[in-house]
This record gives sequence, structure tokens and C-alpha cells, in this order.
Amino acid sequence: MPAFETRQKIMFQHCDPAGIVFYPRYVEMFNAVVERWFEQGLELSFAELVMERGKGVPTAHLEVAFKAPSRLGEVLDLSLVVTKLGASSVTCAIEARCGDEMRIGGTVTLVHIDGARMKSEPWPGDLRTKIENYLI
Repeated sequence: MPAFETRQKIMFQHCDPAGIVFYPRYVEMFNAVVERWFEQGLELSFAELVMERGKGVPTAHLEVAFKAPSRLGEVLDLSLVVTKLGASSVTCAIEARCGDEMRIGGTVTLVHIDGARMKSEPWPGDLRTKIENYLI
């Protein structure tokens, strides 16, 4: 199955005074990849998911492995694949590369919730089908 792919230019806002990505910014980039995946890959924006449907997908688990630093002005190629799909959860593997060099990799587990009750609930059938397109 195909990976969802996107790019991120390393900007000043991502960096520490040495011009290297400050590590929590990678977590923000992971979140941005997930949000882009929902909007572009799954055709459901977070605005529609949260504001119109009253649902959410909070992060339940996050693991990150730093491989090499990224610097101001570089462009990262980020990819996302689904490694596990549960009744109400999904685990995604995310990698960021600059050229052939792996910079960071990790996994994020999201849980589909009803926003009003703040309780997990199964993925809607249409959304689950789209998520399955990225399952490896």
C-alpha cells in the first residue's frame, strides 16, 4: 500500500540558536503530518472532524527515535503508513528523511473519540475503509 507523503522545509521557528531543529518541533511536525493525512489522504479535515462531527483523534501513545540532526533551510520528506488498525485506534509509523538520510522515525497511536463524551468509539465505516488504504 502507498504511504502518505508530504514535505516540510525547516524554518527558523523550528530551530534552536545553533540552527538545528529543537527536538519538540519534530513532535509538532508529526502532528502536522497526521493532520495533512486526514485532510488530503483520508479526505476529512480536522475542522470537519472536530467542529462538524464532534469527534477527535487524540494521541494515546508516541515513540520517537532521533537519528540525525536537521538544519535550517533543509527540506524533510515525511511519510506515514498505518501499522495497526483497531476498532477505535490506529497506529502510524512516521519517518522524516533528508535525501537518503533518515533524520527521525517514530510511531503515533491515535484514538477515535466522541468529543462530547470524551470516550473512544469505533471508526465510522467510510473513514475506516480509507484508513485501510494505508495499512501495511
